[in-house]
Amino acid sequence: MAQEELDLDTPTQALTRAEAEAQAGVLRRTLQRHNYLYYVEAKPEISDGEYDTLFRRLKALEEAYPDLVTPDSPTQRVGAEPRDDLPTISHTAPMLSLDSTKEEEDLVRFDERVRKAVGDPVQYLVEPKLDGASVELVYEEGVLVRAVTRGNGQEGEGVTENVRTISSVPLRLRDEVRPVPPFLAIRGEVLMYLSAFRALNEKLVEEGSDPFANPRNASAGALRQLDPRITAQRPLDLLAFDVLSVTEVEFSEDREIVEALGDWGFRVPERVALLDNVDGILEYHQAFIRDRDDLDYEIDGIVIKLNDLASRVTMGSTSRHPRWALAFKFEPRKEVTRIHRIAVSVGRTGVVTPVALLLPVEVGGVTVSRASLHNREEVDRKDVREGDLVRIQRAGDVIPQVLGRVEEAGKERGPAFQMPSKCPSCGTEVVERGPFTVCPNQFGCPAQLKGRIMHFGSRGALDIEGLGEETAALLVQEGLVKGLADLFDLKAGDIMDLPGFAEKSAENLVQGIHNRKRVELRRFLHGLGIPEVGEAVARDLASHFGGFQAIRNADREALEAVDGIGPKMSEVIHGFFHEDHNSKAIDEVLSKGMDLIAPSAARGEGGSMAGKKFVFTGGMESLSRPEAKKLVEAAGAKTVSSVSASTNYVVAGENAGSKLVRAQELGVKVLSEEQFLELMDEVNPEDEGGEGVVG
Repeated sequence: MAQEELDLDTPTQALTRAEAEAQAGVLRRTLQRHNYLYYVEAKPEISDGEYDTLFRRLKALEEAYPDLVTPDSPTQRVGAEPRDDLPTISHTAPMLSLDSTKEEEDLVRFDERVRKAVGDPVQYLVEPKLDGASVELVYEEGVLVRAVTRGNGQEGEGVTENVRTISSVPLRLRDEVRPVPPFLAIRGEVLMYLSAFRALNEKLVEEGSDPFANPRNASAGALRQLDPRITAQRPLDLLAFDVLSVTEVEFSEDREIVEALGDWGFRVPERVALLDNVDGILEYHQAFIRDRDDLDYEIDGIVIKLNDLASRVTMGSTSRHPRWALAFKFEPRKEVTRIHRIAVSVGRTGVVTPVALLLPVEVGGVTVSRASLHNREEVDRKDVREGDLVRIQRAGDVIPQVLGRVEEAGKERGPAFQMPSKCPSCGTEVVERGPFTVCPNQFGCPAQLKGRIMHFGSRGALDIEGLGEETAALLVQEGLVKGLADLFDLKAGDIMDLPGFAEKSAENLVQGIHNRKRVELRRFLHGLGIPEVGEAVARDLASHFGGFQAIRNADREALEAVDGIGPKMSEVIHGFFHEDHNSKAIDEVLSKGMDLIAPSAARGEGGSMAGKKFVFTGGMESLSRPEAKKLVEAAGAKTVSSVSASTNYVVAGENAGSKLVRAQELGVKVLSEEQFLELMDEVNPEDEGGEGVVG
């Protein structure tokens, strides 16, 4: 049955099972052919729309007759259910690493050893050394049955369902050119093409997420996901380059293996060559160095392998690497690289930051692929543009930064960078605040909302377990949460089908959110993400005012009465609460039944602790420093790091040091651990720490 003979108009339920089975078989073969043409040959014959029509038809047939689903069906690339772990699986043959060098002298010695061992003439197969993640793929009767990471070379992690999602991996081997062997184990490299990697990083940056450091990390991380649906969202590819084990097929040369892999439907490395001397290898190596910046994949050298397989057996292997192969590596790019694109990232506070996306470069032993350009004035001052060659350093050995442009005589530069006039995340007109560009849509901008959700559920705020970056991004991306208040309307059924979730984990997240409707006032204040209000200021506001509405309605003068809040901070806090969008968003959250717990000082219990300052010195036996700090804060007081005349108590444990001496000099009251605990018992009664409920 040819493709044009397929009857796609008859409803699936009107087909007999035999008719459905026959049509499903034709559809599978047709889709497999078009997958090969598109992903391996890069020569598509039909449009995306035509492909989608065929795919939907096959999926409908398999849904109508579930027993028609086969492991090699194109519908099985979407990703299976999440796993609890990745199983450990032994390889069919050892996956050895390669001996490597950057020195020409070592290459010459390698060639001499080979010729001495096997005699002349010698022929080498050379290919680019792909910088990805190695895997073993196992096929039985032409169907993919197993995929395993390299691991320690003898065994690795089973990632079969993840590898199934990679479009260039044949789920069934092609047999048009040569027969398919009963058993085949191949070695390949999972990688992410640079164009796809850059597009992924641009998307992450614009969403306010941290981009990946380099394509290799992105590939390896995606390959080892416990949820194959996450892997399916990553633009992964696989290039095959070796046969580890095969039955009923014999090869005499590596060149034949490469040809066979291509015939069976695998994408193979480009520019594979047969060379017979060191000079030819050096020319090949230099050609890749010249072209390196223009390649769409990351390589870190070339691989030189003895082409004759019988001679390989003669030379043998050490316990770690074969004697018949060598990786001739490049010097890593250091400090100087090229700006591929300047993207903009929207952070949780709405600041729109320009970010230089770079060709990966090694700086201080770390691969860097992005660097913040801070703000529009910094970009103007350094005059860096897309396509420029720039010098990079890691500030404080941590944060990558662009030092400046490297002059290139005669090279035409791109246009000067301009900050966007609208937020790339929500389309709101941006505003300028000093050197910074800011999106004012604080609670409605998706990029800011994701960050606000993360902050709202963070440990110092509502402390909602499971509400991390990836979950927050998914909730916003899927349109399930368009404001903080929507968190409290989530149902387990809304999220159980999202990547990374199952029924139990979805129920746990929803229950965790609802459990935090009753929360300490200071935590709620901190969770709102008010500019200038960290954990300490939130605690001071809660202790001083005692209730949320009192804080919300306080004028600037009243705010400045709080210890540590000055004119600038009061202006920002007052402005936050009186901005219409913020006020509406806060009202929506409060309408979900929030139960805000005031500190004990607000209702007079233990009120003498409000504003008191504690300093700890030495070790304590019965509780840790964080636990002691929590007791102090529950009493409405705070801990400080140094002793001064304004310190109220110094708690001295074992081996107390200079802080105790300083307290005695200033006449500050010193408490032993036992006295401190007695004081805390007095001001923090067991009925919820002397806290009361306020509006």
